[in-house]
Amino acid sequence: MTRVKHQVSSGGVVFRRVDDQVEVALISLRGGKVWALPKGRIEPGETLEQTAQREVQEETGIEGEILDRIGDISYWFFAKDEGVKVHKTVHFYLLRYLSGNTDQPSWEVDEARWWNLDRAFGVLTYRSEKDILEQACSMIESLDRRARGA
Repeated sequence: MTRVKHQVSSGGVVFRRVDDQVEVALISLRGGKVWALPKGRIEPGETLEQTAQREVQEETGIEGEILDRIGDISYWFFAKDEGVKVHKTVHFYLLRYLSGNTDQPSWEVDEARWWNLDRAFGVLTYRSEKDILEQACSMIESLDRRARGA
C-alpha cells in the first residue's frame, strides 16, 4: 500500500499596471518547459499570507502587498524519492506590486517575468492556475470599478 502525505503551500498572483495594461509575474521551471504562479511550502511559524509574500519575493524578486485571498487548488502527485503519494493544497493570494524587479529570481526557478494578461493566460502551463488567474482578474476589475466610483 502506498503511503500518503499531505502538503500545504501558499503563493500569489502579483500584479502591476503599466500604462493601460495589467501585468502579472510568472515563473519558469524545468528548463522553460513550465510557466507557473510563484508558490511554495509553508515554513514553521508562518501564516499562509506570510508564505505567499515570501514565496513571491523569493521566486520573482518582487515585493507585494496582499489585497485578498483568491482561492485554493489541490492536486495529487507521486514523490519518487520518498515513495509516497502526495496530496498538495496551494492557497493563493492577490498581491499588488510594491517594489523589486524580476532580473534576480531565486535559484529555484529558471526565470521570472512580467506578462500582460492575455499572454499570461497563453503561457501558464496548468489549467488550475489559469483558473486562479481568472479569479484574480475578476478581483482586479472589481478593484478598478471601486476606484473609479470613489
